[in-house]
Amino acid sequence: MSASVQPPVIELTGITKHYRMGDTDVPALRGIDIAIPVGAFVAVKGPSGSGKSTLLNICGLLDNFDQGRYRLGGEDVSNLDETARTLIRRRRIGFVFQSYNLVPVMTVRENVEYPLLLADVPAAERRMRVDAMLEQVGLAQMSERRPDHLSGGQRQRVAIARALVKSPTLVIADEPTANLDTVTANQVVALMRELGASHGATFLIATHDERMTSRCDEVRTMTDGVLQ
Repeated sequence: MSASVQPPVIELTGITKHYRMGDTDVPALRGIDIAIPVGAFVAVKGPSGSGKSTLLNICGLLDNFDQGRYRLGGEDVSNLDETARTLIRRRRIGFVFQSYNLVPVMTVRENVEYPLLLADVPAAERRMRVDAMLEQVGLAQMSERRPDHLSGGQRQRVAIARALVKSPTLVIADEPTANLDTVTANQVVALMRELGASHGATFLIATHDERMTSRCDEVRTMTDGVLQ
């Protein structure tokens, strides 16, 4: 292999996950294999309860799995302790949620800056990076507003800016357009694609939304814990 070839951002091999519900063993993921290259924009679709959110939580290092191996950018992250997983999330993974998950008492600027605070980025660099991100998502004039004074589309733009401000390797997006009207959803998808490309981020997206899947590089279907 050429030295210039980058390893996949996500490489899952034989991933299984079970939950206990009382005395019942519920298989959530059944031997997942997937490799997602650098810069890809990949969607996983499937009905509720199919395992999409479990898959995203594992890829985002929010959840453990029972068997298999997970390599993130070529690094085996299968058996890390919670401290190591937290540090990787802070440095290398961004998240975009259906419900935005913005901090209501923080301004737009403060919400976008927060991941940089957690990563101990110096104040001057934080200001520069936040200013640049707010300009890119078209919210520079709204930086001192709170989330409850924004539309749904504007809130999702803040969430995208917050996910990308630390230049992550990977962005995990869970139903990012589900609460948006068609015009706004199309704008958000276009923004995610544009910023993902300019920041070199790989996107893994769980979605039911054809407005999203039609713009993805690859769409995989999850059914009963099996990825097709």
